[in-house]
Amino acid sequence: MQSSPTFHRSLGSDLESFNAFNVVMAYEDLETGKHAKCTYDFLVERLGHECQFHNQMWKFDVLGIPELREMASRDAALADIVIISCHGSNALPHAVKSWIEGWLSQESNPVALVALFDTPFGAIEHTYSVRTYLAGVAKRGGMEFFAQPDLWPGQVPHKVSGAAAGVRKVDKTLIAVAGAVQREQVFPHWGINE
Repeated sequence: MQSSPTFHRSLGSDLESFNAFNVVMAYEDLETGKHAKCTYDFLVERLGHECQFHNQMWKFDVLGIPELREMASRDAALADIVIISCHGSNALPHAVKSWIEGWLSQESNPVALVALFDTPFGAIEHTYSVRTYLAGVAKRGGMEFFAQPDLWPGQVPHKVSGAAAGVRKVDKTLIAVAGAVQREQVFPHWGINE
């Protein structure tokens, strides 16, 4: 678990101050944790000049401990973006669903729910049940939902290797997430009609 101080998006009267964005990441294991961190780093790289980012990372196993699950629920309820990174071939563990339902029932304000699946493109149909559940969570919470890899009609897998594969794997979804974050930024206006 990695944690940084919890800040929530705030509006100050100082035009030079940055908006703070909290990102909470829940991940299944080391590989999916790296995938989540890569996604977070991409967002910081794309939007770090416009926003100040903070993150918390929670491993699925830790969410099985009630006291820690409660802490993680508070973090997610205050988050602007929640990222769930898993293999997706199995249903989410009960503790993870309890965590999700816990923060969803709180007064929360996430802008987006991002589902990252560490699944070969040819097997993404195995992520269907997890993807459907998380899309439903996003709908109930009034969040935008992004899933990677995307599953949509006519999508053709591209054979790319090495670092370029990693960039292509996250780029389209994260650009959409970055767009959602940018739309949610609120800057003070100083007009007569304000």
